[in-house]
Amino acid sequence: MITLASDFGSPYPAAMKGVILSRTDAQLVDIAHDLPRQDLRAAAFWLRETIPWFPPAVHLAVVDPGVGTDRRAVTIRVGEHAIVTPDNGLARPVIRRLRERGGDEPTVAAFEIEIDDPESATFHGRDVFAPAAAEIHAAGVDAMAALDVLSPIELSSCVDLQSPTPTVDSETIHGEVLVVDDFGNVITNIPGGELDGVDAAAVNGEAVPVVDTFDRVDRGGKLLTVGSHGYVECDINQGRGDEGFGLQPGDEVQLSLS
Repeated sequence: MITLASDFGSPYPAAMKGVILSRTDAQLVDIAHDLPRQDLRAAAFWLRETIPWFPPAVHLAVVDPGVGTDRRAVTIRVGEHAIVTPDNGLARPVIRRLRERGGDEPTVAAFEIEIDDPESATFHGRDVFAPAAAEIHAAGVDAMAALDVLSPIELSSCVDLQSPTPTVDSETIHGEVLVVDDFGNVITNIPGGELDGVDAAAVNGEAVPVVDTFDRVDRGGKLLTVGSHGYVECDINQGRGDEGFGLQPGDEVQLSLS
């Protein structure tokens, strides 16, 4: 299969699918095309949380604020997966997660994709990345190194993207909002293990119960919990945590466990 993810909305993904289907009979699976526009950190987070659950596949992921510039187009193989993406750091968190989940150390190899006079300087998703994904799928991930459109490069030369790391000052953890999901759940960069054995904590000075499920508090009540991704969330039962806590991606979160 080939998975597709972008911040393109509609109808641009259809053009990428048209290019792929004209070249290969791949099963196409949409991850999302409403990723936060031009937000590499948010897109990388969601790709890291979804791609590793797929069986072996080619993953076409395009969030590309630098489209048309001298940024490279790359594909990175991790075991039986290949990620086709701009060289802007989008793939590196996914790669780390795939390597963690791969059991025996998987084969990892990086390649630059040849950009040969694309039809448009603003739509490399259609003109560069979709054709490359189709060629890799047709050849097979194991044989992708032999493709003429790919040139080997060092993985270390690819742009990296790291999530901010929380810091601890006395009994206060200083974290940051990574993303807000469609439910309004505020996902921070604070590891969920920080809440082990804690019944309540203060979020930016406000006491909030720590629970394992939403229904542990009344409807509309604030709560702290650990999401499926393993990070602390600031949420509201059947409401929007971003509105209730007044938090957006990039905002600081001070979590006091005293």
